[in-house]
Amino acid sequence: MTAPARLHMGFIDLSASLGRKFGSIGVALNEINTHISISAASELCSVGLQSERASECVRQLCGLLNVSDKLQLDIKSLIPEHVGLGSGTQMSLAVGMALNAYYDLNLQVRDIAVLTSRGARSGIGIATFERGGLVVDGGRGEKTLTPPVISQMTVPEEWRFLLVFDGADQGLHGSDEINAFKELPPFSSKEAAHLCYLLMMQGLPALEENQLDLFGDVITQLQNSVGEHFSGAQGGGIFTSKNVSEVMHFLQAQGAVAIGQTSWGPTGFCLVDNKVLADKLEQQVNEKFKNFTNIKIMQASVRNSGGEVIA
Repeated sequence: MTAPARLHMGFIDLSASLGRKFGSIGVALNEINTHISISAASELCSVGLQSERASECVRQLCGLLNVSDKLQLDIKSLIPEHVGLGSGTQMSLAVGMALNAYYDLNLQVRDIAVLTSRGARSGIGIATFERGGLVVDGGRGEKTLTPPVISQMTVPEEWRFLLVFDGADQGLHGSDEINAFKELPPFSSKEAAHLCYLLMMQGLPALEENQLDLFGDVITQLQNSVGEHFSGAQGGGIFTSKNVSEVMHFLQAQGAVAIGQTSWGPTGFCLVDNKVLADKLEQQVNEKFKNFTNIKIMQASVRNSGGEVIA
């Protein structure tokens, strides 16, 4: 079972003035994933990365699904935790759908998401697991179980994201994240309407017509607006990490677009239209910021398909 990492590129409406809260946009990535396999065993055991965490996930889900946990879990790759790439959701969905296939339970991705309480705010991780590509979800209403997908689009294969990691920092998670949301100031319904207008009438059409600069400008505006709203919970700026912020401003000055931070960070992202330019910018960052020993940069392409079960 392979579950792709995702970039959370921002919330659309934190005001809930129309009765729905959050709404978000994001993409699935090819190069970072959680890859696991399940086989029979005399008792629950796991082999590979973060085996205790994975075993606990299997144990909990087997209990919820009322199936045996006498299994071996082989963990070939894992999305890094607490850096804004959706590791928790992808672990839960990967394990859940692997168990679904192994035991022939006839469940859907969203059944697993509900069982594991995923999608409490954003539905991007669920939707990218289901479909891949770029996804917009419709947020949460009074009766929402998981946020519905209102748009899913294919991203040009040649486009490249540059991801900037800060190994010395982590984004908010767990109770700290819950408390941060509770303490946020009110979000302007006028600003939410403006972001929806930008996305609907500029950003998504630009993606469909392969207009990178126009699409990127909308993502940057959305990130700036939402980042300012969250700034009090992440050190006073749009970016959690000051080092990441410095690198991202440099990349923007070199022509990268769609400048932002995924989720609570600290990972920053930007977008360019081909691998040649991505290679050039990656080299420039490595040279210019070689003294930032905690900073790492990598390229990623968009995965235009969802999670994959391999028999």
